[in-house]
Amino acid sequence: MSAPHLPKVAGIDPEVPVSTHTAAPLREVPAAPGAFIQDRLAGWVSDLTTLHELTERLAGTATLDAALNELLHAGAALVGARRGLLVLEPAGPGTPSTTLGLGLSHADLGHLETVERGATALGRVLDGVPGTADGIAGPDLLGDKDLDPRHREVATRLGYAASYALPLASEQAGRLGGAAWLYDEPGEPSEKQRHLVGLYARYATEHLARLIELERARADVATVAEELLPSWLPRIPGVQLAARHRTGPRGGGDWYDALPLPEHTLGLAVGSVGGSGPSAMAAMGRLRASLRAYAVMEGEDPVAVLSDLELLLRLTEPARTATALFAYCEPAARKVVLAGAGHTPPLVLGERRCEFVETTLSAPLGMLACWEAPSVEFSPAPGETVLLYTDGLLRRTGDPMDRAFARLHSAAASVPKAGRHDPAAVADHVLRTMLPDGLDRTDSAEDVVILAAHFD
Repeated sequence: MSAPHLPKVAGIDPEVPVSTHTAAPLREVPAAPGAFIQDRLAGWVSDLTTLHELTERLAGTATLDAALNELLHAGAALVGARRGLLVLEPAGPGTPSTTLGLGLSHADLGHLETVERGATALGRVLDGVPGTADGIAGPDLLGDKDLDPRHREVATRLGYAASYALPLASEQAGRLGGAAWLYDEPGEPSEKQRHLVGLYARYATEHLARLIELERARADVATVAEELLPSWLPRIPGVQLAARHRTGPRGGGDWYDALPLPEHTLGLAVGSVGGSGPSAMAAMGRLRASLRAYAVMEGEDPVAVLSDLELLLRLTEPARTATALFAYCEPAARKVVLAGAGHTPPLVLGERRCEFVETTLSAPLGMLACWEAPSVEFSPAPGETVLLYTDGLLRRTGDPMDRAFARLHSAAASVPKAGRHDPAAVADHVLRTMLPDGLDRTDSAEDVVILAAHFD
């Protein structure tokens, strides 16, 4: 008769050791003194090294999504599972609940969500049911006669037979959510595995709490920045407008404006205040408000508008520098007069041309004792779009400036013909082409502004 199999433990080699009750027993060799203690110490060192490496990788994550993914993968490695899911339910406003899967599709997660919350170990962990603080193991779900019928149906459909759920909680951060790992066959993590993943989860909870606060702070910064910019764009006969704005995590000083002027004319402005954070945002708000006042009084002369703005900046904020571009537009006559102070040149896109407007070289505002530069006048053809932008669009690419300008030109030239009559489509295409793969929402300190004006 074969030797009985030992109970299977998830993540542990299931190979059965040789039985000592054989016809010809081997002679036992006494262990060397201290060998057992050395083996135990070696095991502890190995476990601590693994835990240290995993926590170091987690600490290197700078975004909440990256940290959640790392937590799921590391937890699966520690408990010997292949699949899992995580639910984040932080208290307080500004951070919505998040569900993330490992080895599970959106459809799989949808099936799991149809199971009554209290019928799953993860649901009980999320609700803080007494006795769940150290985790809940379901070593043989399909063999559990008391298992919820819907849970049994979903487990059979998804092909998992066991689970281990653990709360994401600590004394300082409180309860942020929970994670569960799923096994393809009956089993459960060993006591050592539970101890290691528990230590890791408590550290991860503290890290997640810091990232959640950072995400909330970034959201507050973005909200303030948006409130300092126009809440709507004016409708002027003969021209259509669209704007796109991306704020850096600390908040920057890039801005835009579009204001109606007398006799169906239009003032367009973009600019950038040096620095980042609340100080730069406040200076940006003051600068934009001042330019609006000067534009109403003498908008038909962009040089005068920027000269007044430079004088105000030099007198009230002598340590501050800024770039700005102001354009006075007569849509009916398709006439644009603009002046720039250290700002990037506009780009004109149409059926027959895609080129930068040649503007005169000029220092930024606040750099010279007296600022003045000649204006430039040009006439957009019917169907052409004038693109104003800040240098953050170029700097976020990470390319040298000459290459970034060439990249912008290529992005504008590649706008599909079907979208060239829609300024929003033009701005979106340029933004996606210049900053693919999420670079438009990166942790770069650079703000991005695009203001597109399409002339009928």
